[in-house]
Amino acid sequence: MALLEVQYLYEIGRIKKTANQVFSALAEDVGLRVGDAAFAEVAAKAQSQSWTRDPFDRMIVAEALVSDGVLITRDERIRNNSACAVW
Repeated sequence: MALLEVQYLYEIGRIKKTANQVFSALAEDVGLRVGDAAFAEVAAKAQSQSWTRDPFDRMIVAEALVSDGVLITRDERIRNNSACAVW
C-alpha cells in the first residue's frame, strides 16, 4: 500500500520520483523491504484502525502492526495514533 500511495503522489505531482525509484533508493540506503505479511491478515488488522477513514493509512499502519515493525512517517496523525510509528 505504501508503494501505491507513493506512486499516486508522483502521479499528481506532489513528489518527483516514482514509487519504484523511491523504494530502490531506500532499499539501498536503509535496507527497506516490502513486507511479506498475508494481505488478509493486514486487511483484518486495518479494520481496527478506526482513527482514520483513509484506507492507505489503515493498511500501512496495519502492515507495521502485523509485522511487529516500525513505521517511519512524517504524518503526524499516524504518529499520534499508532505506537509503531516514528519520525
